[in-house]
Amino acid sequence: MKQDKTKNYYLTGVVGSTLATLRRIKMKKEKRFIKIYSQGAGSKEIWVDKETGVTYLCHQSGYAGGITPLLGADGKPIITPIENQ
Repeated sequence: MKQDKTKNYYLTGVVGSTLATLRRIKMKKEKRFIKIYSQGAGSKEIWVDKETGVTYLCHQSGYAGGITPLLGADGKPIITPIENQ
């Protein structure tokens, strides 16, 4: 069976190996996500979705990881304007 390399990846809630998933997305020809901040040895990162502008906090520790949208004081997702490159 031939493997489809054009699969779409979706971000949902807390997912194990989240940063690995984001790195797979990053390796695609057209990069949808941009890493804008990293702290530590890649354990805490902030990524921005270029299509929606939604900003995500990602954390990885060993084999566990999680992702969540960053929220403002009003409870709405933080939108970071990104120019398409």
